[in-house]
Amino acid sequence: MAGKHYVVWVGKQPGIYAVWKDCQEQVNGYPEAKYKSFASKQEAEKAFRDGWQRHWGKGSGGSTGGGKTTTAKAATSYRSKAAAVPLEQNKEIDYDSISVDVGTHGNPGPVEYKGVDTQTGEVLFYVGPIPNGTNNLGEFIAVVHALDYLHKQGSGKTIYSDSRTALAWIRNRKIASTLKRDESTKRIWELADWALNWLNSHPFTNRIEKWNTEEWGEIRADFGRK
Repeated sequence: MAGKHYVVWVGKQPGIYAVWKDCQEQVNGYPEAKYKSFASKQEAEKAFRDGWQRHWGKGSGGSTGGGKTTTAKAATSYRSKAAAVPLEQNKEIDYDSISVDVGTHGNPGPVEYKGVDTQTGEVLFYVGPIPNGTNNLGEFIAVVHALDYLHKQGSGKTIYSDSRTALAWIRNRKIASTLKRDESTKRIWELADWALNWLNSHPFTNRIEKWNTEEWGEIRADFGRK
């Protein structure tokens, strides 16, 4: 049968799903979920039989190649101060990287964020709860915190975020939030202003890439609050 299908190897109910929403229900909030999309039911069936070790994190279409491949399609990766143009995005996960994500209770509401080693899941930094912030501001701050963390180490590692909004703000060097500035939001705005100032004063070479949730599963830093 033609059409994209989704394999869930590790989740609430492992199996093959023809609809992304059905796949999401099996993996959202499930620790260490393993799932991936394939171009056809036949490919998905074979991948399900093979097991996740041969396919998960290997890019789209069930590729098991050893080398990294890239595509310019739907790329969301940026570098340095000349980051107005998207670069190519790796189809395979760069495990020598930092992944960041945000946990919120309401939007606006208390915000927490963390950065973890993508390979091991080790927490490298954790901030919060910050009172009365938004998910988008938290995601933006988390990416810049990761840049600062790596800059202090002299590291050019890749940074992953699953927030298109945060990546757009970084690309444009502009925060487009409607959250009002008052005493209740003072701390989140202090951090956001610090992040924006950091971007405008520190050149960097790190790749900042969009985590491909549909292909790779939840980002390693996920708080599991879906």
